Amino acid sequence: MSKLREALRDLPEPVFADLLESDDAYLLVVDLPGASAETTDVRLERGRLHVEARREKATDAEFGYVEEDRPLFLDAEIPLPPDATHEGGDAEMDRGVLTVTLPKRATAPDHTIPVSDA
Repeated sequence: MSKLREALRDLPEPVFADLLESDDAYLLVVDLPGASAETTDVRLERGRLHVEARREKATDAEFGYVEEDRPLFLDAEIPLPPDATHEGGDAEMDRGVLTVTLPKRATAPDHTIPVSDA
């Protein structure tokens, strides 16, 4: 899981994320202020979680930017542990906080394979 931790550290500076793990699933919590469910896309491709979010900025027409440090877009690619699966996965956005739940694959139970004479 060290690659996942490294990827979370490599997110743009204004993005804060937490990773939690239970016996059955991973929970990724990402703060995306100004983003909504309609402006956020989450997909899983080849063992990587892709998060694209667009923040909407509404400013008063009489004001202009002197300095702008809050990015409008987030495009992050996060490698996932090999036991994470999209099956039964869930993503929700609540007041700019994205939570993504990815279940862990069930491991196959130990099984003895009988050997017979040919």
